[in-house]
Amino acid sequence: MKAALPLLAIAALAACAPAAKAPVSAPAPVARPAPARPAPPPPQAPLASDWMDAALSPGAWIYQNFGEGMGRRALFSDPDDTFYFSLSCATGPEGRSVIFTRTGAPAKPDLAMTIRTETAQVTLPAKRFGAQITMASVSAYDPLLDAIALSKGRFAVEVEGETTLYLPTWAEVSRLVEDCRS
Repeated sequence: MKAALPLLAIAALAACAPAAKAPVSAPAPVARPAPARPAPPPPQAPLASDWMDAALSPGAWIYQNFGEGMGRRALFSDPDDTFYFSLSCATGPEGRSVIFTRTGAPAKPDLAMTIRTETAQVTLPAKRFGAQITMASVSAYDPLLDAIALSKGRFAVEVEGETTLYLPTWAEVSRLVEDCRS
């Protein structure tokens, strides 16, 4: 029994000792909402069509010199030789001027002709002549002519009620301006 005594003592001591606790597990993670992200910006409306990106009007420039005292012009016409627009040099009591002529069928006698270049936009008073011609003019030294000649490869001509022309700035245009100034 002496041998059993130490076993009883160990058992008694074991009964007095607190029960072994199960290992404490980490607390369950608390679900946190994701940080609020700013809402994406609303989609932008598509950019308006830029006239500088519009297709050029079909056709080509022709330079015409009618002889001494008869005048000069740069004429834009389509491949079928339909005349659309011209710049003509004229001499009058007020000096030299450049006349812009646009064909079409304007609805009213007094209207406006807008010329757009890379660096300028000018609206000129225009008059209807006959049934199919609209004309406007500027001095031969008007900065608009330089803006046309130096525009980034094109300029636009708008006349009320007519299709907008997108014209290339070829050498014929610059030549007309230079010749009219000399």
